[in-house]
Amino acid sequence: QVQLVESGGGLVQAGGSLRLSCSASGRTFSRYVMGWFRQAPGKERESVAAISWSGDRTYYSDSVKGRFTISRDNAKNTAYLQMNSLKPEDTAVYYCAVSSNGWSTYDSPRKTAYAYWGQGTQVTVSS
Repeated sequence: QVQLVESGGGLVQAGGSLRLSCSASGRTFSRYVMGWFRQAPGKERESVAAISWSGDRTYYSDSVKGRFTISRDNAKNTAYLQMNSLKPEDTAVYYCAVSSNGWSTYDSPRKTAYAYWGQGTQVTVSS
């Protein structure tokens, strides 16, 4: 079992920045693919970014590419999502998730690859 706790959400003006953290406990964190997802009211949960266990491979959705950066510190069992140039359409609950599968360009962006999920943290971007 892996337990995940997100933090760092909040209210920010458009153009601002936030850094989300995902703290993991339980089984060995460093061997997992980490993903960040978000869900806006009335919409499907969508992939935002993912990172391989070594950090050498990453994925970003087109909507956040160039603005968000995913990273991880395996020594601290923590993953991060640095979000810059935030837009009102980034408003959502953000979730981190863990996949025990290896990195896959096809699967790692998909929520079906992830077995463990955090409770989410709200990000609200005002215009």
